[in-house]
Amino acid sequence: MRYAIVIEKADGNYSAYVPDLPGCVATGHTVKAVEHEIRNAIRFHIEGLKEDGLPVPEPSSIAEYVEA
Repeated sequence: MRYAIVIEKADGNYSAYVPDLPGCVATGHTVKAVEHEIRNAIRFHIEGLKEDGLPVPEPSSIAEYVEA
């Protein structure tokens, strides 16, 4: 599955979250590092949902840039 992620710059690092997987978050010192960490977090999150017998949400969020 392919999930949209949101990466935000914080003080001294980056944070990421997955809109379709509430509570699935990660941090890293660089964009590349946070992308790596959020991939691991997504896998771990989905594994936990399955182990708990809960449904795994289908990806539904869309990310897009717009000119303002």
